[in-house]
Amino acid sequence: MSKGKMKVGEISKPRFEFRTFGQDFIDQAERMARLSIPIPEKLWVRHSPEIYIMSRTNDENNTKIRDGKMDIKTYIKTVDGLEQWNPLTKTEFPVSVDFLKSDIFPAFQVAMPDFEKDEYSHDEFLEMVKAHPDLQAVNVVKERYGYMVNDTICEVGYVLVNGATIMSINSESTELEDIKKTMADVGLNDIENINYLQAIKRVIGWIDKPLAN
Repeated sequence: MSKGKMKVGEISKPRFEFRTFGQDFIDQAERMARLSIPIPEKLWVRHSPEIYIMSRTNDENNTKIRDGKMDIKTYIKTVDGLEQWNPLTKTEFPVSVDFLKSDIFPAFQVAMPDFEKDEYSHDEFLEMVKAHPDLQAVNVVKERYGYMVNDTICEVGYVLVNGATIMSINSESTELEDIKKTMADVGLNDIENINYLQAIKRVIGWIDKPLAN
C-alpha cells in the first residue's frame, strides 16, 4: 500500500513526531534547510503568540490558545521512541459551559471548578485557569521556519516561554521510517525527544530536568 503524501501546512491525523528543545541546534537547522525541498512562501516563516494551559496532572492532552481558538491535541502512543498525537478540536471563544465540562477540564485531568455562567470569554476562561491550583497559563511566542525533508513536515523554531528563549527542531509524518531517515540525515539521532508539554514544564520548573542541551 502506498503511503499518503504529506503536505506542509496540512492537518493530517494522526501524526508521529520527533521534537526536541534546547539552546543550540544551529548545525542541524542548517542541514535541514539545505535538505528541504521548496515549500510555499507563506510557510517559510510564521510568527505566533500562543497561550499554553499547563496542568500539573496531565501530560497527554496538549491545550493551547492560538488565533482566538482553543486547540487540543492528544497523545496516542509511542512507537520506536516517536510520539503519535491526534488533533481533537479547535473551538472559538466564547466557549460554552457544557464544552468546558465535557472536553476542556477532563483534558486537563484536574478537579472541575464551580461554573457560574453558561459561556466564558477568552479572558474569563484565563481567569478561571489562574484561580485553579493545578493549572497555569504560559505565554509562548514562536518564530517557526518550515521545511520538508524526506516527505516529513519539519520546523526550526525560536520559542519564548514566559520570556525564556529556547530553540526547537522537529520532524512530523504519518510514516515512522521517513522521520527516522530525516533524524539521521539532519543529525538528530541520540537527541532526546521532548514534546511541548514536557519542554514548558521544564522551563517553568514543574519538571526537574534540563532540556536536550
